[in-house]
Amino acid sequence: MKDRVALMLAALWWGSLSTIGFLVVPMLFARLGNPAVAGNFAAQLFEAQSWIAIGCGLILLIHFRQKADDGMTGPVLTAIFLVLAALLLALLQQYAVAPRIVARDNLKLWHAVGTGMYFVQWVCAGTLLWRMGGAARAPR
Repeated sequence: MKDRVALMLAALWWGSLSTIGFLVVPMLFARLGNPAVAGNFAAQLFEAQSWIAIGCGLILLIHFRQKADDGMTGPVLTAIFLVLAALLLALLQQYAVAPRIVARDNLKLWHAVGTGMYFVQWVCAGTLLWRMGGAARAPR
């Protein structure tokens, strides 16, 4: 049961990253016509996404920590690394990069840094989800 909840959390994390970053925000900029208005909405969506990442990441850390305490090592350590990396990226993005983008401080640079960090977080969450889905092959 705990493994299924953890899998659902990983799916929520990766799915929300995918939906917001690759569908909703580009659509905002395409449809609203005013980049300043679209940017403000995007900032709010990315903040909400950060809270999803923080919540899912912390619960997944607890889940994998318990598995590590039970003696499972190899794949669990990889999962912990992926969760920590993605969680760190989410936190850095929200509290170090996003304020600079909102303040329009060297916008081109910070937008590129934020986009790269978002993409790497997406890759980490996707890799985690892929590995967890492979581990839950057959229903029990």
